[in-house]
Amino acid sequence: MAKIAVSSEEHRERTETNSTSSPPRRRQLASGEGWSVSDVVCTSGPQDRPFEEQFFETCVAIVVGGTFQYRTSMGRDLMMPGAILLGNAGDCFTCGHEHSVGDRCISFSYTQEFCERFKDSAGLAKSRFKTPRLAPTRALSPLVSKASELLARADHGAFEEFGIQVLAQAIQMEPGIVRRRLSKLDPSSLARVTRVVRMIDSDPEVPHNLNGLAQIARLSPYHFIRVFEELTGVTPHQYLLRIRLRRAAIRFREESTNISDIALGCGFGDVSNFNRTFRAEFGMSPRVYRSKT
Repeated sequence: MAKIAVSSEEHRERTETNSTSSPPRRRQLASGEGWSVSDVVCTSGPQDRPFEEQFFETCVAIVVGGTFQYRTSMGRDLMMPGAILLGNAGDCFTCGHEHSVGDRCISFSYTQEFCERFKDSAGLAKSRFKTPRLAPTRALSPLVSKASELLARADHGAFEEFGIQVLAQAIQMEPGIVRRRLSKLDPSSLARVTRVVRMIDSDPEVPHNLNGLAQIARLSPYHFIRVFEELTGVTPHQYLLRIRLRRAAIRFREESTNISDIALGCGFGDVSNFNRTFRAEFGMSPRVYRSKT
């Protein structure tokens, strides 16, 4: 989860209160004047008690694996792959795993001075986020795919440029409107749909249909769609499609495998349909996308 470091006293309290919990593993990938980026891996689960922590800097974290409950004064949201966590400097927060174990984020931190310089140079008036999350929409797919690619290589220059892109996208897309809080949803439905989200993420190549997913969640198709969209910000079909497209995009940059073979391997049964869908998602054909590596 996208956590900041806690003080030694807080860590000691955590260890004494719950011996099964462990702090996330945080590996710094790159840093510069006013910014840093880390690979944050958490292994906590339902047995681990969430602890309140505080952001010392503005945080924008891209979730690349797992799910967790993120709570701040701005609201409460389910974080899942493809979503972006938003945190303001000085805000307290908790991250919990009531229904699952573990997650992984690429977490950017920005000092107040960096954010102010960026805001002024970009002509933006807003300086604080008002919502806890950006849902995994089409507009975020290129950023999420690039984040996963950058994990595999240590390129300081690429991370510096990417960090600015991430902050700009977060500020421009963040609507400033508090969404419905998860506490208003039925807890059992929340747990069931969270399980389906993780299942899709673990194996998006397996064919999934609405009725099958709704049966796994033990909900009617209508109720399943409604709860799923409340939790993730997108429909089940959109979520599954974007995971498959992002995995295809990563493979295009990492492998020389034929485009049609990658499309079929990522769960698309028709290559022409894949080409159209990929172009709509990324604004270019798979061939052009691959050539830009």
